Amino acid sequence: MDGHATPTERFEEHRSHLRAVSYRMLGSLSEADDAVQEAWLRLSRSDVGEVANLGGWLTTVVSRVCLNMLRSRATRREDPLDAWSTDPAAGREDTVDPEQEAVMADSVGLTLLVVLDTLTPAERLAFVLHDLFAVSFDEIAPLLGKTPAATRQLASRARRRVKGAPLVSEGDLARRRRVVEAFLAATRGGNFDDLVSLLHPDVVLRADQAVGPTPRPLLVAGAVTVAKGAMAAMQRARSTQPALVGGTVGIAMAPLGRLFLVLEFTIEDDLITAIDITAEPERLATLELAVLDP
Repeated sequence: MDGHATPTERFEEHRSHLRAVSYRMLGSLSEADDAVQEAWLRLSRSDVGEVANLGGWLTTVVSRVCLNMLRSRATRREDPLDAWSTDPAAGREDTVDPEQEAVMADSVGLTLLVVLDTLTPAERLAFVLHDLFAVSFDEIAPLLGKTPAATRQLASRARRRVKGAPLVSEGDLARRRRVVEAFLAATRGGNFDDLVSLLHPDVVLRADQAVGPTPRPLLVAGAVTVAKGAMAAMQRARSTQPALVGGTVGIAMAPLGRLFLVLEFTIEDDLITAIDITAEPERLATLELAVLDP
C-alpha cells in the first residue's frame, strides 16, 4: 500500500492472516472474528505511523487478545459459543455461517483443533505462532512473560502432545491406517459391500450410553449389523478424521472442531474385529489424541 492508505485499507491487507492466527488459537470462527475486531480497534486507537512491520505488530496484538480469551475460557471452564460477530472495518453485524466454519475447520484439520484444545493457553500460543506461523521464540517470549528458552520448551511440549507417540511399529501403523481410512471412505460413500468386506464376520461394536439413541450402553455383533449401523451414521462421518488414539489409529468425530465421539478399532489380519465408541465427555477427556502425519 502507498503512504496515503487509510487505516482500514492497511488493516485489510492483514485481515486474512490475523483471522487464520486467531482461528487456530481459539478454534471458533466467531471468537476469532472477535479477536480480529479487537485488533482493529486497538489499531484505530494507536499511532502506528512509525511502525515498520504493521503485520508483525497486528499479529502481536491479536495474539495477546487470543491469549487473554483462552485464559478467561479456562477460568470459566466453558467452551466457545458461536455468537454475533462484528466486522470492524465495515461496521456491520453478521452471523457466522455454519458452512463457512465447517470449511474452515476442515482446512485446518479437525483433529488438530481437538488436540490444540487439550493444551494450556501458553502452550497453544507458543506452538501455533512458532510451528504454524514461523514466529520466532524471541518474539513470542514477551507475550508470555517468559524467556525464549522457556517458550521453546512450551512449544516442544505442545508439539509432543500434537504429534503423539505411536505404540505400534511404523509398518503396523500404516496397515492399520489403511484399514481405518478404507472404513471411513466406505461409510462416507455409502458403500455397504465395501464396508462389510472390512469387517470380521463376528465383529463386535460397543458404544457408551452417550452415543444413543438407547439410554444404555450399546452392544451389537456381526458384520452386516455393524455395517448397517455405520451406514445410518453416514452424514456424521463427514465430520470425522483419522487420528492417533491411545497410540494407534482411530477416528475422531469433531463437528466444527469440537470433539463429539471417538472410535477405537481392534484390527487382526487386516479385518476389524471390534469397534469401541466413546462419547461420554468424562471418558473423552481421558483419551490421548494426536494428529496423524499426512
